[in-house]
Amino acid sequence: MSRPLPTPVLHRTGEGPPVLLLHPLGVDRTFWDDVAARLAGVEVLTYDLPGHGETPVPEQPYTIEDLTEQAAELLAEAGAVPADVVGVSLGGLIAQRLAACHPELVRRLVVVDAVAVYPPPLKQQWRDRAAATPAQGLEPLVGPTLALWFTADALAAGGPMVERAHRTFLAGDAQGYAHACAALEEVDLTGVVGRIIAPTLVVCGEDDAPPFTAAARELAAALPDARLVWLSPARHAGVLEQPEQFVQALTGFLADGAAR
Repeated sequence: MSRPLPTPVLHRTGEGPPVLLLHPLGVDRTFWDDVAARLAGVEVLTYDLPGHGETPVPEQPYTIEDLTEQAAELLAEAGAVPADVVGVSLGGLIAQRLAACHPELVRRLVVVDAVAVYPPPLKQQWRDRAAATPAQGLEPLVGPTLALWFTADALAAGGPMVERAHRTFLAGDAQGYAHACAALEEVDLTGVVGRIIAPTLVVCGEDDAPPFTAAARELAAALPDARLVWLSPARHAGVLEQPEQFVQALTGFLADGAAR
């Protein structure tokens, strides 16, 4: 049974088939602004995950299952089903489970820089961050986070993209971040991803950390109707660093109507 979560505001722009965009950890729905501005002929749906952006921090920890049920309820209540569902990292975990457990809600699936389960070293990292962040705040995590998100060249160049990511991350809530870390430490979708029947696009930064590149290959190989696209040069936030490449892959996939 899912835990009660603060109800987010679902933002809807454009007209056409619904496309739900789920953001990663440590940002908010504005992560998708550049992508949404490039999409035409669809209705873009975004919201802030619990403890991110304008959505309040839950009183208790939650799980990826809880976040999935929240997404399912939002789509159903909005009458935006079936939807094309796109998720990055944390959002990609929600998207995978939504497609696996609520196939009637997901027309097509796009999984970006996401695993199904974290390897032990990353589980420990999430456990440590969940414990330490409420007291230490987000400042100590800025450097490691930006280094995961962006290539060295992008960080050296700086500019609005990196500055906005830096600013959005620091504007987050430390307890909200910690709750999400606890959910990431516990998640294991290996037993459910095999249920995914929606045509699937798997996207990953070519220079992302090895757990994510390996997971991208594994998911694309495991699903009967999937394709794999690499963004380059890009690390974990390839959606931000290579928006044109990402939108080209996304719109081509949605236009085709089925994965090859």
